[in-house]
Amino acid sequence: MTSTAVDVEIVPSYIQDAWWTPAGDVSGTEVRDASTGDLLARVSTDGLDLAAAVEHGRAVGQASLGKLTFHQRALKLKELAQYLNARRDALYEVSHRTGATKIDNMIDIDGGIGVLFTFGSKGRRELPNSQIVVDGPAEVLARDGSFMGQHIYTRIPGVAVQINAFNFPVWGMLEKFAPAFIAGVPTIVKPATPTGYVAAAAVKMIIESNILPAGSLQLISGSARDLLDHLDYRDAVAFTGSASTANLLKSHPNVAQGGIRFTAEADSLNAAILGPDAVPGTPEFDAYIKSLVTEMTAKAGQKCTSIRRAIVPKDRIQDVADAVRARIDQRIVVGDPRAEGVTMGALASLEQLNDVRAAVQAMVDAGGELAYGTLDAPQVTRADGTVGDSEGAFMSPVLLTWADAEAEAVHSLEAFGPVSSVIGYEDLDDAVRLAAMGAGSLVATVATNDPEAARVLVTGIAAHHGRVLVLNREDAKTSTGHGSPVPHLVHGGPGRAGGGEELGGIRSVLHHMQRTALQGSPNMLTAVTGVWHTGADQHFDDVHPFRKNLAELKIGDALRSELRQVTLEDITAFANETGDTFYAHTNQEAAAANPFFPGIVAHGYLLLAWGAGLFVEPAPGPVLANYGLENLRFITPVAAGDSIRVTLTAKRITPRETDEYGEVAWDAVLANQNDEIVATYDVLTLVEK
Repeated sequence: MTSTAVDVEIVPSYIQDAWWTPAGDVSGTEVRDASTGDLLARVSTDGLDLAAAVEHGRAVGQASLGKLTFHQRALKLKELAQYLNARRDALYEVSHRTGATKIDNMIDIDGGIGVLFTFGSKGRRELPNSQIVVDGPAEVLARDGSFMGQHIYTRIPGVAVQINAFNFPVWGMLEKFAPAFIAGVPTIVKPATPTGYVAAAAVKMIIESNILPAGSLQLISGSARDLLDHLDYRDAVAFTGSASTANLLKSHPNVAQGGIRFTAEADSLNAAILGPDAVPGTPEFDAYIKSLVTEMTAKAGQKCTSIRRAIVPKDRIQDVADAVRARIDQRIVVGDPRAEGVTMGALASLEQLNDVRAAVQAMVDAGGELAYGTLDAPQVTRADGTVGDSEGAFMSPVLLTWADAEAEAVHSLEAFGPVSSVIGYEDLDDAVRLAAMGAGSLVATVATNDPEAARVLVTGIAAHHGRVLVLNREDAKTSTGHGSPVPHLVHGGPGRAGGGEELGGIRSVLHHMQRTALQGSPNMLTAVTGVWHTGADQHFDDVHPFRKNLAELKIGDALRSELRQVTLEDITAFANETGDTFYAHTNQEAAAANPFFPGIVAHGYLLLAWGAGLFVEPAPGPVLANYGLENLRFITPVAAGDSIRVTLTAKRITPRETDEYGEVAWDAVLANQNDEIVATYDVLTLVEK
């Protein structure tokens, strides 16, 4: 396509909290409408000071985000999600120029906004309202308890550089941005040039919202070749793109020797295995065909999670090919996504189209046979509704079959477009072997209603994949699908797929934090973490802790009850009342024969109930509700004649940002008359601010 004389804008960058474009007459890289070939914009970073962008993130971004707790950041994500959600139609209009249909836009734009909503929720539900994450239980390192260890997470002190692919300019940006923001790490996002103008439009909305703190988000629209030169061990890079580019970045000295945290999501020859039981006419066969066609045509097959290898029983290859042909003919209309009725748009660019055609031709030359589709330019539905030739980057869906299931090309070449291959397997072990020949993938589907086949296939392929979907009649209608990562679960895969890991709920927040082994006395660990540790100071006073609201309650405030004796009559009455007549509570001879009991012992739940009675403050007050117990362990049995007391200590205080109450976790210890620990647990209460 030759350049036109039409003046078009340079896609802007957003650096150091200001919009930036190159000075002077800069030609830049041309970006064109995928469906029409019209020149849309130019992209250039000539003169952009990347070192200043990095330093701005480390200084201004770190400082502004550091003033917020996890919950406060999460609320900003929720607010941002609501803001973008109200403006998504405007993003749809921009995104149509990339060849994306309405459904494609829902995957990209709605999906990205959904990630913000999810992390806005999970950040408040699963993280403390603080800036440190305590990881696991404390380890006692001295016999007298004066020296302890505790793992903690704190945010990395640099920037999160996010290099994204062209296929998901909004989702790809927001799924990386959200966990970094929750962690308190500023983002520098570098979208791919062909569709970066869509990311820029989204960033413009984000900046206009005025929701984010200064320095928390910067955008590089165009080349950033020396960006890694300015990064070091304080920073993280998350890359999505080709394996060749990932390997180039991994070899950069600041990654290889300098300690930059680097994660990659690269090429992926994802598989979908049709179980032996899934014959034509079964719900599993129908769900498989629907999934295969969806993954071939959604985003014109330009998805890192698309199905590239359909692995089916050898005697079912033709059945699958015929069913795919029928579904495509019935449902797929190729054309400009702005035209009514179009269900598959163009590839992102003519360059991408040429790459996909070349890959398909190489596969045909290597033994693949065209079972559906052609490499010729298809007739398409234009924006005005007419059908004919187009200047856009269109191609028809292509399905290949292979006589040789082990042909090297089918397991090594990825045509990043509406292309899939069908290969046949002999038995389940053979299916596992063929799936593994992809050398590591993001996702696989197993379509079967046979539990044993599911077990064999999943356990056989799981280590080669980041995610496995088991598709059957029970979840076919509710499944999010083979190609749709969800923010709750890990996205990434081993080997060829890059070996990286994104999303996965709070796991991805921790990817932007440093785990540190903290050692010290219980008092010092308590001071650093904001969580009371056994052995730290306790504060006993005349005011019952349940009479204190969150403004008055302090970590370490405690109560020790009087002793209460347990009688045989109490134990018998509880057994009769509850129906829990387990022999240890009712039969002296049988209980004494048990190696754990001295004879009849009190029910654990009787002791818990009595514990509540020993620490409760019955009058109305700041404590609004008891909503559960955690970490309950019964340690020493209590026999008739023994006594128990409870010591209750304010362990963790979590105010809620949007409510007039918060959560308090109380460390509860039941002990007997000899100060032997009977039970330990955490009591969870809701307390007024």
